[in-house]
Amino acid sequence: MMETEYRIAADIGGTFTDVACLSTDGVLVTAKVPSTPQDYAQGILAGVRQIADQLNLPASSFGQLLHASTIATNAILEAKGARTALITTEGFRDVLVLRRIRVPRLYEPLYQKPAPLVPRRLRLEVRERLDARGGVVQALDEQGARDAARALAATGVEAVAVCFLHSYVNPAHEKQVERILREELPEGCFISISHDVLPEVREYERTSTTVVNAYVGPVVSRYLTGLVQTLQDAGFDGRLLMMQSSGGLLDVSQVIARPATVVESGPAAGVVGAARLGCAAGYADIITFDMGGTTAKASLIQDGRLTATDDYEVGGGISMSSALAKGGGYALKLPIIDVSEVGAGGGSVVRVDAGGVLKIGPQSMGAMPGPACYDRGGTQATVTDANLVLGYLNPVALASGTVPVNAQKAKEALQAAVCDHADMSLLDAAYGVHCVANATMMRAVKAVSTYRGRNPRDFTLLAFGGNGGMHAAPLARELNIGRVIVPPGAGVFSAVGLLFADYEMGRTISFSAPLPEDAASMAELDHAYTALETAIRSEMGDQTGLTITRFAQIRYHGQGYELSVALPAGPISASVMAGAAQDFMAEHKRSYGYVHENGQMELVSIRVVASRPPARAPKISKVIAGGSLYEETSRMAYFGAEYGLLLTPVLHRYLLDDQPRKGPLIIEEYEGTTIVPPDWQAWRDVYNNVVIDQITQGEA
Repeated sequence: MMETEYRIAADIGGTFTDVACLSTDGVLVTAKVPSTPQDYAQGILAGVRQIADQLNLPASSFGQLLHASTIATNAILEAKGARTALITTEGFRDVLVLRRIRVPRLYEPLYQKPAPLVPRRLRLEVRERLDARGGVVQALDEQGARDAARALAATGVEAVAVCFLHSYVNPAHEKQVERILREELPEGCFISISHDVLPEVREYERTSTTVVNAYVGPVVSRYLTGLVQTLQDAGFDGRLLMMQSSGGLLDVSQVIARPATVVESGPAAGVVGAARLGCAAGYADIITFDMGGTTAKASLIQDGRLTATDDYEVGGGISMSSALAKGGGYALKLPIIDVSEVGAGGGSVVRVDAGGVLKIGPQSMGAMPGPACYDRGGTQATVTDANLVLGYLNPVALASGTVPVNAQKAKEALQAAVCDHADMSLLDAAYGVHCVANATMMRAVKAVSTYRGRNPRDFTLLAFGGNGGMHAAPLARELNIGRVIVPPGAGVFSAVGLLFADYEMGRTISFSAPLPEDAASMAELDHAYTALETAIRSEMGDQTGLTITRFAQIRYHGQGYELSVALPAGPISASVMAGAAQDFMAEHKRSYGYVHENGQMELVSIRVVASRPPARAPKISKVIAGGSLYEETSRMAYFGAEYGLLLTPVLHRYLLDDQPRKGPLIIEEYEGTTIVPPDWQAWRDVYNNVVIDQITQGEA
């Protein structure tokens, strides 16, 4: 399919909706508009219209709209998903309650697990049984299944998940029940079948993932259907694609069928952009730092490759994939870019607790009413208010004058939240908020680096998001990271990342066997990969420019968790499996610090991913934003007790050149603001990245 001249992308955040457009000659045009929680489509439409006006183009000029959203995540976090039921094998009704043995809070004896997404009265059992090889032990009780379907119809459920024991090797019983449900339930009821969602071993994870898929299904379907209609009414007749949690784009029609694939849609887009643009600029080892209005997120890119996981939990405080922190959320065993996330952003609420300790978040003022300085009725102090008091933000208006602010409201809110409860000046209180926010966000960075056996000092910190540039340098200092990169369009970078993503589809099946060593078992594995590849090619349709990648999930015999390794193209052979074994041991060493040289390895599942890059390789040659390139000015900014208040130059990134300029500096742009502290220096590279280096003692 040929693309028209312009591609446009939209990412919805808790405070702002970011929109970016990239033309074939590399001109990037950006817009940042307040999110519209009452109808997120209106925020997207406002951003699209703003860019269309800048380019003097009709909406029909955009051939594709690429989209990332936290709509599915929010449905889970806010318990606003569909009224969902579960049909499962007799005796397995309480799998969602039993979960796994891990408890995330070891020293909290009264800790309670999160309530299941399906209440017990809507978890129904049906008599049937398969053995571990898929053989029928007890035939499905069809009348029992029909009775269960009718009982659910009477309750008015919006979605039903079906998960039977061992259906990952034989889906016959699930297919029978699916047919019965479609006959008995009202049209439009969302049905989620485990062999479609996750045909893999592990009963709890498979059940939980299937339930999550059902729980968010109607919400995602309504949202995307409404978005398509809103865009069509506005004249957009292009193709709507959505970012998956794995980092690839997919048609909205296919997302609606498997909505759990977009639960971590929003954070993935920025990481993809960081990998593509970072590698182009010569940075293969990157820690991404994305600070928005509600949360801060981090991910690790090593040797230019994204870090992915299929062992994730959503809704458990800090979102991350570490097996050491399991038990606080809902298991989601689908391919996801490994992103850790904490509740600290520009809109995070500032408070002093009963013990006199300064706290940040996780509560956020969001888009409405927003921080106190937005003067929209919000009275609680936030991180943004503190940064405004410090002089880091423009005291009149943000986003090149498009978002007016009231500095006096910020001071009043911070005085009430902190100074009235602690013996400190307003500036010291604001700087304390800035530092505590950095300490909170450091957890997210360590979760993807230190906790994975990687030393942060071996990486470059690539900062983006509306607030990333303000906090990146002091955060890097605490982590012993010597260089920070702030890319063009950093404040809308998740939207920019969408423009660099591939169209992608992946499928996984269970394949439990020792690592093949003889010709017969290798032939069986090769046949399984070929069948999976044929099926995914059929689903992709257009084969132009398609790349197929094979993955194997491998573990040592008896281990509870596996690691994923990529296999080269071509038939499965002894050399291919020997290479897979070596790759597994190398990854095991990196992840866990040791290997069993002679340990027996086994396959758990296999995965095939088909991807297609954009028709024309995206490249940014010029950035056009809502603001204009203005002359350098200055204002007073506070950098803590060590440096105090300093008269600080304020300039645009394009007023920097390749000669390092010593801080303090405030780099003020339409999409966001970057702070260069006094002990750092900044310059602009040939890719228009702002490069911020820590000044060593000899250079100072």
